Amino acid sequence: MELSILLAEATSLRAELDKFRPLDAVIEARILQKFRLDWNYHSNRIEGNKLTYGETKALILFNLTAKGKPLQDHLETFGHDEAIKWLIDIVKSETEITETFIRQLHELILKEPYQKSAITPNGQKGFRRIKIGAYKTEPNHVITKTGETFYFATPEETPAKMHDLMLWYREKRAENSISPILLAAEFHYKFIRIHPFDDGNGRMARLLMNFILMQSGFPPAIIKTEDKENYYAALQQADAGILEPFVEYIAENVIRSLELMLKGAKGESIEDPDDLDKEIALLENQLKAKGEQIEKVKSEETLKEWCENVLPYLAEKFIEVNEKFKGFYVEREYQLIHPNFDKYETLAGVIFNKGKNNNNLKTTHFTKANFVDKLNIMKDVEKHKITLYFKQKNLRESFEMICNHKTFNRTDVNITDYNYRLLILFDDNYYHVKGRSSEKSISKLYHQKPTDEEINYILQAEAKAHLQFIQEQTKDLPF
Repeated sequence: MELSILLAEATSLRAELDKFRPLDAVIEARILQKFRLDWNYHSNRIEGNKLTYGETKALILFNLTAKGKPLQDHLETFGHDEAIKWLIDIVKSETEITETFIRQLHELILKEPYQKSAITPNGQKGFRRIKIGAYKTEPNHVITKTGETFYFATPEETPAKMHDLMLWYREKRAENSISPILLAAEFHYKFIRIHPFDDGNGRMARLLMNFILMQSGFPPAIIKTEDKENYYAALQQADAGILEPFVEYIAENVIRSLELMLKGAKGESIEDPDDLDKEIALLENQLKAKGEQIEKVKSEETLKEWCENVLPYLAEKFIEVNEKFKGFYVEREYQLIHPNFDKYETLAGVIFNKGKNNNNLKTTHFTKANFVDKLNIMKDVEKHKITLYFKQKNLRESFEMICNHKTFNRTDVNITDYNYRLLILFDDNYYHVKGRSSEKSISKLYHQKPTDEEINYILQAEAKAHLQFIQEQTKDLPF
């Protein structure tokens, strides 16, 4: 659509909107919140921020951080939202855009200095210290998709070019005949061509453009992240000296925002078609903050996966701590006890032999290495035996790891054998690893594997109980 037609349509829509002004306070607050959330999400996302719409909303409205997302992404979102709120607060005043104003806005959106990966002038990868509220001191040219260098103003040129931009803006604003949309779009482009800061120039350009629009009674133009290719394409045409497509693009987005404001002013829904998806994502994010998502419940398949993925790890850690006591005993026998279910002829590849009275199923004589690695080969060994039993109680399944430390290796000491035990319980959603001596325990969802720190917390407590047993039994010996 031709620029003149777009500008006329935008002017007509604003005149229609003016009939509803001043808007009801509740309606206006709801519309402004919608703009704030969309503006924050899309403007940051265009620049590489990883927060989803739901995560952005959760952060801004409920101060909920997104698990696994970079701290810098949260700081940028907080800062950008503060900048928007500041602009909304002062938009009805006679505040002028000045270089000081622009530097203050830059401090708001970036919050604090940080390191960012960069390409040095000689083409080497490195890092750049990003300053806030200060013009760049190093070149920030970019490499295009074709491998060419696109040049912005040099650090030396930047102060003079920013001074010229302010002069141009004041002169144009004094011309009552110029369309605010044309002025805002051209200011955006001129600012981007200078690229005055080390980082944040795209967000700054959109903030300043929208401030110009809002001062003239227009809503902000929200450039959506899914439409960024068209946004960039329009900017590239402007780089080639053809500015009109970029102004048209901005005008189309202003018209979309005007239509949304009119819907809100008339009491109609202002939600986008995909807002339900965004609300669902927000709720999921809020629930994540309240606890882990249950990905698996107890089932035969879940227990088999647990045996394949978690049991070998627990066994390895269990054997590791018990081997520390090998200097005190002649031999050790490792056992695993599991619930009794006749339907299990095998479990995770482990073959079970029925006991004499069918009260348990068991497999014996694993080597330590085979137990840890695969749990699927039965071999006779003289000293390191692993036995696997099954039992059931109150529909709660359980594993019990046992290391029988047999025959204390001092002829002058009469110490009974010591059983080092670790209990693993299974309920509908969790498995629980529990010490028998210390009663310390941890609980994990079925898809989770304990960390070294978590399992060591229990095993070390059990080992200390074992050590205290030996110390108590030998305290009267003459050493």
